[in-house]
Amino acid sequence: MQKVFAYSLLMILGIFISQVFDLSKVSPLLKFMTIVVLGYIMIEVGLEFTIEKHKIKSYGKDFLIASTAAAFPWILCSVYFWAYFDINLSQAAIIGRFAAPTSAGVLFTMLAAAGLATTWVYKKARILAILDDLDTILLIVPLQMVHLGFDTNAFFLLVLIAAMLYVGYRYLHQFKLPTTRPWLLTYAFILASVTELFAQATLINIEILLPSFILGCVLYNSHSDQNSLIKRLGNFFKESEIAFEKKFDAILKFAYMFLVGCTLPKISLGTTSLAFLAFHTLLLTFLSNLGKLYPMFCYKKEASLRERAALSVALWPRGEVGAGILIISANYTIAPIVLQLAQLSLALNLTLTGLFIYIVIWILRRH
Repeated sequence: MQKVFAYSLLMILGIFISQVFDLSKVSPLLKFMTIVVLGYIMIEVGLEFTIEKHKIKSYGKDFLIASTAAAFPWILCSVYFWAYFDINLSQAAIIGRFAAPTSAGVLFTMLAAAGLATTWVYKKARILAILDDLDTILLIVPLQMVHLGFDTNAFFLLVLIAAMLYVGYRYLHQFKLPTTRPWLLTYAFILASVTELFAQATLINIEILLPSFILGCVLYNSHSDQNSLIKRLGNFFKESEIAFEKKFDAILKFAYMFLVGCTLPKISLGTTSLAFLAFHTLLLTFLSNLGKLYPMFCYKKEASLRERAALSVALWPRGEVGAGILIISANYTIAPIVLQLAQLSLALNLTLTGLFIYIVIWILRRH
């Protein structure tokens, strides 16, 4: 719970700093650092992504439900932005995508801490949260194409995407490279540098989301293994290593939420009041969570209405991937007030995560 509130407070602090101070001189560095940590997070998502290839067809229903549960909040928020603010439909579709992905890391941690790790809700939420992350990553590229227009570069980008997806599926968790958190950060730094240089050389901007996710997919997830050195040194050193990695991971994610706040552009409220910001932030948050209720109407043969309702509420928390979409959106000259509202909604959703998990527990345990 404390970690969730810290995420939100750090994002709000970043927003405050970006509005009060002139960060233009360090803006390129801040954006690059943000992209590096976003790459690190997406590599983690890829590491956790697992499928049983001999049962690939069985994932079709879950992927469809996850995609729909991601589509509804996206559509609702996009239509809201387009109808109320002075932006075109393609801009609204890009910025509205922030509302789609569930924060998988926060969700899994808090449900497990609540003693729900063996429940149907936890197991199903784990699948849907990863799949709606994947859906968000895949859809953001065509959305960019719609916004920028289809040309030769867009065609090559599609070829690159197809090639990466094939590699990710064909070599899922087969490459035994180091996967400790400092190594993942190193990979993310290299990827961020390569994608930036590639974009400058070819004018093909592939963003960091998909390459880093695919890298995580092909890396062998050895977190549950004990290497020979740890076996020799004993459990003390193993526990020390795990504790270090958890702290390292937490520090990076705290830094990421702060950096996201710092990297959004300064806005001039003009005649805009705090009441206006509060009203539209609440409305956006309501719309994004309303769309996530779709799974409640699915899985009728697998679970009770109570479990399905709990599953839908469990998908409300937002986090790192949604923040990554805001970073991408900031590159497309979208009205600053729209970016600000999306960011405030994300921060509010983070703040409410503890309440969401409490509601899940209450639904499952009430008689």
